[in-house]
Amino acid sequence: MTRAESPPSPAFTSSREGPRSRLILGAITLLAAVLYFVAGLLPLLGFRSGTYDLVIFDQAVRSYSRFELPVSIAKGVHNDFGWSFAVLGDHWSPVLMLLAPFYWVHDGPETLIVLQAVLLAAAVPVVWTFTRRRLGVTAAHLVAAAYALAWPVAEAVVFDFHEVAFAPLLTALMIERHDAGRTRQAVLAGAALLCVKEDMGLLIAGYGLFLLARRQWPAGAALLAGGVGAVLVATRVLIPAFGGRADYYWAYGALGTDLPSAALGALSDPLGAVALLGTPPEKLTTMLMLGVMVLFLCLLSPLTLIVLPLLAARMLASSFPNWWGTEYHYNAFLAVVLFLAAVDGIARFRLTRFDLPVALAGVAVVLVPFFAYGSMSLPSPRAATAARAVAAVPDGVLVEAANYVGPALTSRTRVLLWDRTPRWAPWVVAETGRRTFPFTDLAEQVARVELLKRSGYRVVFDDDGYVVLHRQGT
Repeated sequence: MTRAESPPSPAFTSSREGPRSRLILGAITLLAAVLYFVAGLLPLLGFRSGTYDLVIFDQAVRSYSRFELPVSIAKGVHNDFGWSFAVLGDHWSPVLMLLAPFYWVHDGPETLIVLQAVLLAAAVPVVWTFTRRRLGVTAAHLVAAAYALAWPVAEAVVFDFHEVAFAPLLTALMIERHDAGRTRQAVLAGAALLCVKEDMGLLIAGYGLFLLARRQWPAGAALLAGGVGAVLVATRVLIPAFGGRADYYWAYGALGTDLPSAALGALSDPLGAVALLGTPPEKLTTMLMLGVMVLFLCLLSPLTLIVLPLLAARMLASSFPNWWGTEYHYNAFLAVVLFLAAVDGIARFRLTRFDLPVALAGVAVVLVPFFAYGSMSLPSPRAATAARAVAAVPDGVLVEAANYVGPALTSRTRVLLWDRTPRWAPWVVAETGRRTFPFTDLAEQVARVELLKRSGYRVVFDDDGYVVLHRQGT
């Protein structure tokens, strides 16, 4: 749909669209960035951020800042890839090197929290621009605010830092620039998106489906084939080139052992493949909540086709349960597309009543308590104890740290994850007051501490479930 096909409704336009509207947009964007920063910082201060994944990204970006490959010893050692493992062998995310200069200003995970807040908030003006073109300035304010509060973004900002920080901005730019007739700028945004993560080619392929639905055959076919090809190149060539495995995240065992057998399995049993989309039922809940977020108005727009390949890749999985829930950051890859599709659907069917953008904003507000922001809290008294435990570890040492302790040590020590395999580092910061990844229960964690004591480690701190141990000569 072009601008000529969907003029703004007079109900949404304003005679004062200039400085006043830009001021409102700036306020929405700034407040979103502040919200994202606070929501990301509170878990870090409260010892609720994890070595998995915050320390992994911190170590990788620190390596980039030193003009080295993005090595993360926390990732490499825990997952048996080795001490020199570069995270490009885990996920194809070379875009992270753009963050390296900021580590010259402040070397620590707080920098990643700030940058993620800014990058996620930067998508808000693009959503506003697209909506203003279709529905006018008042609707643009409402939809921008609704997107800023959207639950998938909230789940992303409270879960450490991830490469998803780049995705909403680049995806929104790709769609908005194409919609504005700026094809080259849209292509550049799409090319940059391929550097965010190995599966972003599925969004490009989805864009191809969108163009095919609009009978733009050559461009649509090229994007569809190119997007799928980009995923295959990233997973089969680039990731293995950096020490990873092409099948490391293979999650489709219910369909087959590899891509050809899975494709054959889906073709031979299409009903079984469809059933996977709702097995377990949590998948249906996630898709339902994505639709509720935009009042299912996205179904009125072919732009929704853009998310289908990536969404199907998650929902067809039979392992990696994190992929199909509402928690974590995975749905933030989709949210901006669904909002733009909802706007397109309103304009396409000329549903230009004032109550629809208001309803989108209202739904975003109503859902706030039920997702990540609803569980935000100030650091508990145990956080002060954890800080004292961390202070007992000297600078520059190698330390095995419990998952929620690692982020407080990563800027001044070399952090390994305290896991189910002893690494015999000179220093260990264990936690026995709550279950911590990757242990199965508290008893296992207590048993690990006892093993360390029997193996010559001396306790230098023990309070409220935090235990710091040291052994000479390891």
